[in-house]
Amino acid sequence: MYQEHFGLKENPFSIAPDPQYFFLSEGHREAVAHLLYGVESDGAFILLTGEVGTGKTTTFRYFLDLLPDNVEIAFILNPRLKVEELLEAIAKEFRIALPEGEKSNGKYVSAIYDYLLDITEKGRRAILVVEEAQNLSPEVLEQIRLLTNLETRQRKLLQIILIGQPELRQMLERPSLRQLSQRITARYHLGPLSPEETLAYVRHRLTVAGALGEPLFPPKTLKKLYRISGGVPRLINLLCDRALLGAYVQEKRRVDLKTLKTAAQEVFGRGASVKKRVRLTIPRLLLLLIVVLFLLSAPVIYLEKDRIGFDFFRLRKTASIRAVPAGISKPVPLPTLEKPATLSTEETRVRAFGALAERWGIPFRPSPGRDICQGIEEFGLRCLSGKGGLTDLKQLNKPAVLTLRNERGEAYFAALLSLEGDLAAFALGEGIRKVSLEEMETKWQGAFTLFWKPPPGYSGKGGADKTGALRAWLDQKLGRIRSGLKEGGDKASLIKERQKALRAFQVSAGLVPDGVAGPRTLIALADAAGDGGPTLIEKTGRP
Repeated sequence: MYQEHFGLKENPFSIAPDPQYFFLSEGHREAVAHLLYGVESDGAFILLTGEVGTGKTTTFRYFLDLLPDNVEIAFILNPRLKVEELLEAIAKEFRIALPEGEKSNGKYVSAIYDYLLDITEKGRRAILVVEEAQNLSPEVLEQIRLLTNLETRQRKLLQIILIGQPELRQMLERPSLRQLSQRITARYHLGPLSPEETLAYVRHRLTVAGALGEPLFPPKTLKKLYRISGGVPRLINLLCDRALLGAYVQEKRRVDLKTLKTAAQEVFGRGASVKKRVRLTIPRLLLLLIVVLFLLSAPVIYLEKDRIGFDFFRLRKTASIRAVPAGISKPVPLPTLEKPATLSTEETRVRAFGALAERWGIPFRPSPGRDICQGIEEFGLRCLSGKGGLTDLKQLNKPAVLTLRNERGEAYFAALLSLEGDLAAFALGEGIRKVSLEEMETKWQGAFTLFWKPPPGYSGKGGADKTGALRAWLDQKLGRIRSGLKEGGDKASLIKERQKALRAFQVSAGLVPDGVAGPRTLIALADAAGDGGPTLIEKTGRP
């Protein structure tokens, strides 16, 4: 309904788990890393828990896209089943042909075992996924545990991933389920987003939906949004969707605090706001009582001041006429990121990339209309463009040119050269400006371009590493950082060791552990080894 009003191509805050809107926060990265580790370690059970609305299902669907093609997956979406119903559901999900005649638990297990043996001999593996697993009965959980007894001498034939709410963790702590709990090789509890991630989450979804121009949610509104939602993605979606609808009805171009508050009352019910008013009334009554008691006792204090040796009124008078010590002046306000009035958008782009080239120490001079990314290739550098938030910039840790927009919707460019605490140093127009991160967030919608130095043998277009230079570089960096790729052995073993070491590094660097040596991973490897070029944050201060 409001999409056209705000220039959006679709609803950015639908609660449907659309993969293109998936926001990979630090917690979601960790969850994916634990799931991958559990699958690769051939463990029996993997556990993923989280409160309602934190993104368990969406995270798991993202994880599924990272699995190899030789994995067969069965889903149990309704866990309120009896043992026989569970076994039948597993057989149907794996498309197992069941024997004719009377059915029994033993026949189901035998058919499942034969199927698992057959696909294992063909080089395939099986994973059973149980959602809403907190609703499983103890009897069904015990049968699931027994299924993990199906194994060969080398490995388990079936891996089981349990996904559920926090009650599942509590249930698995029962003494009667200790055998199952001891078989869990990877477990992760998914929490809510941080305040910074909430801001980046909202901007990510708006950007994917095609938002341009001034921010639809000002910084103050986003801070209030975090306090109301607690950083829970589903609640953020509901609140933002309702708030945009409210702004549209009022013919507003942005969501202000009043509109967000009204949206919260509609989402949570007006009773929630009434409770809040009651909570606020009690402290106010106490404060009023203290003031009344003071006013009643003031005459007594004045009359008895000589006896008690205290003159509050003289202290107040003395304090009020104290001179301000010399040398203390009013704080100077920080600069802003406003577009210089004398510069066109193209001129800000040229100057920003010129400052970035200077930061890299290359004699590259951009000019209007020139292809920047093509020009820097003669100096051995590449461009990496993307959209994200402050967390992404900190993770990449490279100076970057950001696309900014002012309140009038004008686009312009500035080079982010460094981050230090709550300040960001920008090259915009003439000289360097140090601005607050809050000021930066009011102008930046998430688009950035940075320079990086690719390793030898990197084609960037998915081409083969014909000379082996990239593989040698990876082995050298991974060996230095992760202490030890095994040398020798057959080619398949070496590839497996390299990918294992690569994923381990990606987990430690907060990257998606997909085992692919893409630009972000290569940048992080080079920086970890100390030869990746200039950084955004000094190593001593890097988070």
